[in-house]
Amino acid sequence: NYIIFDLEATCWENRDQSPNEIIEIGAVKINAEGTTVDEFQAFVKPTVHPTLSDFCTRLTSITQQHVDQAPTFDQAIQLFKDWIGVDQLPYLLCSWGFYDRRQLREDSDRFGLDKKWINKHISVKHQHHKLAGTEQPMGMDEALKLEGFPLQGTHHRGIDDARNIARIFQQYFGQWQ
Repeated sequence: NYIIFDLEATCWENRDQSPNEIIEIGAVKINAEGTTVDEFQAFVKPTVHPTLSDFCTRLTSITQQHVDQAPTFDQAIQLFKDWIGVDQLPYLLCSWGFYDRRQLREDSDRFGLDKKWINKHISVKHQHHKLAGTEQPMGMDEALKLEGFPLQGTHHRGIDDARNIARIFQQYFGQWQ
């Protein structure tokens, strides 16, 4: 299974040295035939900075109520791993760039969790531009335009971005390295 995933994390307009924390996990599962077979979405309660900035809410549309009622990272990531079938089925994590993999590792470190399962990963962004014949990697919204796909849903919402990345992934299914 190919797990096309996107994370949203705490953020601030004038970034300081505060660590980002995952506040949403969105994912689409694509089988070996290139068909979407399932979706996963979970909000995550941040613990280092439990109050979302106004900027973060405006950017993501994720509200304080969403995260206040959510499981903490250790609980949410177990639900995600169970949904993937990390211990039962072959899988490959696919995200738009390397940020999402790095954020998974950082949050796993914060909670003292195993990170080996995160190593099975590719950056769709860094392969897409080669497959599409462009000089440089681009943002997801630019890639959607290049492929002739309208942005669906809300940009900077994990589940919506995962669905959009999945459309690009399926466009080049069988060509990913």
